[in-house]
Amino acid sequence: MIHPSFNELKEDVNNTRGESPELKSRYTIVMAAAKRARQINDGSMPQVEFDPKDKNLSIAVKELKEGKLHLVDED
Repeated sequence: MIHPSFNELKEDVNNTRGESPELKSRYTIVMAAAKRARQINDGSMPQVEFDPKDKNLSIAVKELKEGKLHLVDED
């Protein structure tokens, strides 16, 4: 199981970012985390402290939880 859970992550992100919720669905979080994990894999430096054995996806989720990433609506 990935920690934090989707509901915990959704609450943390939406409560710290203002009026309009950024995470509206599980699809949004999956796509955001996957895209960020690919960026880290391609050489982008993680914005949070991490253990060298952590996988890129875990680092991306941690970045979302800690508010280091912001989602932008394409509309």
